[in-house]
Amino acid sequence: MRKFSLLITILALGLAVFALAGCGSDDDDEASGDEVTVELSEVDGSGQTGTATLTSEGEMALVSIQIDGDPVSESQPAHIHEGSCGDELNPEPLYGLPNVADGSSEASVEASVDTLTGDDDYAINLHMSDDDLETYTSCGNID
Repeated sequence: MRKFSLLITILALGLAVFALAGCGSDDDDEASGDEVTVELSEVDGSGQTGTATLTSEGEMALVSIQIDGDPVSESQPAHIHEGSCGDELNPEPLYGLPNVADGSSEASVEASVDTLTGDDDYAINLHMSDDDLETYTSCGNID
């Protein structure tokens, strides 16, 4: 009986250690800033929304854009700008991104996620098309 109790105790401790080891991994990823999701909101009634996900690649950030619903044009320029959405957005792009085609775009930029989420303000915005860069269709502040 004593061996059985010892075996049960060892198994219970093993399961507890295994369960606790799995609990901390998700919190560590979020706390280190390895991935940030930016909500892209419509601009001037364009109806275009979506998300941009920034994933850490060391000193670089992978930027993945997904548009909800149908795109407003076949190919939409996308950029990271200094400032925030609205009147405070610097119209000169800081980092160019590949055009959004078929509702998505993905590229790495030479800035870390920590830099883009730091003290300075940055935003991602999409334009109507290569021919209509002055019309913004969606924008999201990187926090």
